[in-house]
Amino acid sequence: MTVTAIVGANWGDEGKGKMTDALAAKSSFVVRYQGGSNAGHTIINSYGKFALHMLPSGVFYPAITNVIGPGTALDIDVLLRERDELLSRGVPEPRIRISERAQVVLPIHRLFDELEETRLGEKSFGSTKRGIAPFYADKYAKLGVQVADLFEEERLLKRLEQSLAAKNIVLEQLYNRKPIHASELLPELRSQAEKLRPYVCDTSSLLHDAYRNGETILLEGQLGALRDPDHGIYPYSTSSSTLAGFAPVGAGLPPYAITRIIAVVKAYSSCVGAGPFVSELMGEEADQLRRLGGDAGEFGATTGRPRRVGWFDAVATRYGCMLQGATEAALTNLDVLGYLEEIPVCVGYELDGRIVKDSFPVTGKLQEAKPVLERLPGWRFDISHIRRFEDLPESAQQYVRFVEASIGVKVGSVSVGPKREQLITL
Repeated sequence: MTVTAIVGANWGDEGKGKMTDALAAKSSFVVRYQGGSNAGHTIINSYGKFALHMLPSGVFYPAITNVIGPGTALDIDVLLRERDELLSRGVPEPRIRISERAQVVLPIHRLFDELEETRLGEKSFGSTKRGIAPFYADKYAKLGVQVADLFEEERLLKRLEQSLAAKNIVLEQLYNRKPIHASELLPELRSQAEKLRPYVCDTSSLLHDAYRNGETILLEGQLGALRDPDHGIYPYSTSSSTLAGFAPVGAGLPPYAITRIIAVVKAYSSCVGAGPFVSELMGEEADQLRRLGGDAGEFGATTGRPRRVGWFDAVATRYGCMLQGATEAALTNLDVLGYLEEIPVCVGYELDGRIVKDSFPVTGKLQEAKPVLERLPGWRFDISHIRRFEDLPESAQQYVRFVEASIGVKVGSVSVGPKREQLITL
């Protein structure tokens, strides 16, 4: 009886999709429990390279049940488009189940997201413009639309009218746009409902039964601990909890179900979006790391934007692992650092005339912090073909042990490339 959560220790972009794909082979269920299409998981397998934004990362295994839990922000357009792409590229029909209680990202959410980011200009929060913040605002204002509502036209119309009442005033007065009528949204939503119908069920009961039967369940997190709205770099955060503690809530499992929490840690730092990033690199140094990072460089799976990159940040990563309650860490992209003679690492922050190592400052303080760097020996060697930890160069092994010691969590696996077989288990 195993329930495992795979979560990010940093800003997102750590390689969670790669880890979920690797572990999914031994699972019965893979579950998305929070977030929506605003972040992507890149997966490379025998079918090719895929960027999944809505579908769980177990969809490449036909025997696995892939669940969209009640805590997710369901973007129906993206989900259906991704399924169609899988089929067109030879992937067998995935087994998908969607919670009847999951809430739907509506066209008006995407519209408001884009309008507000445009209005904010240089003060924007780096939104992906997928409608996530307006979606969660509606959800917690009790104005959201659940999947089950899509199948009851009268109820759906009332829910839309209630949501649009205040929004239309804002559209006209703040954004100088024409009001939207609920009836305009109905045809497309009703059409989408019929396409979703075969997949919709009570996923909470489904997972409870699986848990009681001792089946293996994998919970797939989105983004990372530092994007959490309560504990991260607020307001440069996402709108749902990115922590493993939320996983049983968003999936619909008992709080005691999770016994293994894998915090995914990148061998260097990267992120997409705004906010403080203490170890960030600029100029040619950043361009070089960005070009070499991952299979096709460090570019956002959702936005295509160049990721901001920096050296490994021990302060931020230790904090992220603590928040996640990590029982182990998975270190990704170790192979990328093979071009360096020496590898800088951030071991502390210089802030207000003192060195901070054991705590992660609040956002306002972070924006003033400067990195305290140490240098570790590089290995100047291509390690992508190595499959055993003891066969890695000594300096690469030392780097892994440094990460392990600095975050206070054992490293259980190391990836030396983007493919499934390039994962070394310690």
